[in-house]
Amino acid sequence: MFDYHVHSNFSADCETAMEKSIDKAIELGLKEICFTDHIDYDYPDPSITFDLDLPTYSNKIEHLKENYSNKITVKKGVEIGVQPDLLPRYEQLMNNDWFDFVICSMHTTEKRDLHSGEFFKDKSIDEAYAAYYNELLYCVKNYRGYNILGHIDLVKRYTKGKADSEHHDIISQIFDEIIPAGKGIELNTSGVRYGLDGGMPSVDILKLYKEMGGEILTLGSDSHNEASIAFNFKESLTLLQQIGFRYITTFEKGEPVFHPIASLK
Repeated sequence: MFDYHVHSNFSADCETAMEKSIDKAIELGLKEICFTDHIDYDYPDPSITFDLDLPTYSNKIEHLKENYSNKITVKKGVEIGVQPDLLPRYEQLMNNDWFDFVICSMHTTEKRDLHSGEFFKDKSIDEAYAAYYNELLYCVKNYRGYNILGHIDLVKRYTKGKADSEHHDIISQIFDEIIPAGKGIELNTSGVRYGLDGGMPSVDILKLYKEMGGEILTLGSDSHNEASIAFNFKESLTLLQQIGFRYITTFEKGEPVFHPIASLK
């Protein structure tokens, strides 16, 4: 198996050394691990700086690739936090560096972060969902420098109630943009850790993605410590097969590699 959403102490919200996560992945029998540390320009919480020392990050991963080459494949990824006004900055980033894999996530909407609850002030749950998905739709219409969308329904993690609408109309528009462009989504298993009914996205969105022809799908724990590497992966593979997905995807220098789910364990 492969864990394609892993953070390390290169991210401001994580203190785990890469070696710890790699050793745990080897212990679990994983064949590949992709570090996807944060770049989140202009994150609205001034106490947190989500940026990467890219030369040091790249050198570290190259060193680990060599050291662990006989035990596991280590990939260089990144998780970018998009906002409409930041898309040119991310274009420049991708022109100046390279990654095996890029997750496009949105942690901030209307320049207010989701995590602190600031974004949800003075909004109904439905209004918050609509604002979040519409801003994400704008980003995928105007930016292509990524491989998959991360935890596409992240907004639900921060709402105590459930929206009256599933917002499948806006999500369908997002899928209409990304599927023909050769982009995919992830199943982020951290939703279970945070007490949600399942991973992110929820089953209804996974089914919608499949019905619309989506095939590119990665599996990621969103791990911030070694204990959560490959969390809930076996259960997730069973779910994906039940929905009708046939493959899990990994990436090599931005190109997808498809692995039959039936062959994974």
